Amino acid sequence: MAFLVRETKEGAQFAVRVQPRASRNKIAGLMGDAIKLAITAPPVDGKANEAVVEFFAEMFGVSKSSVTIVSGETGRNKVIAVRGVKAEAVRAALGV
Repeated sequence: MAFLVRETKEGAQFAVRVQPRASRNKIAGLMGDAIKLAITAPPVDGKANEAVVEFFAEMFGVSKSSVTIVSGETGRNKVIAVRGVKAEAVRAALGV
């Protein structure tokens, strides 16, 4: 399955598989149709979710409020929405 970025009216959406408690924050490749993201934060009290939002906000040069977790807040599989960024820009930034 290929990595999918969906264009929406407000921006772009894509699937992420999060690996908490990693040695550093980084894109760790593709896993099925999702991007695998290693995050140093633990999956406690929403810290991993905050780290995911901060990571993508910095990567795409948008405010943290422009990045939302559409689904999967309590699991490793998440759908991320980035407001104000085109799907093509997401693919280019992620190198896919």
